[in-house]
Amino acid sequence: MSLTSHLQELRRKHEALSSQVEQAQRSPAMDGLMLADLKKQKLKIKEEITRLSQA
Repeated sequence: MSLTSHLQELRRKHEALSSQVEQAQRSPAMDGLMLADLKKQKLKIKEEITRLSQA
């Protein structure tokens, strides 16, 4: 997998997680730990995108 396609896939995953986080924040029944986990996953992907973009 080329760097460009890997970055595109990471950006797609980040966007999907963003949507999940937004949806979860609107849901009153959402577990706080699950929401925190989604945010951590999103942050890890964002950091990976940044790291790879600067390489």
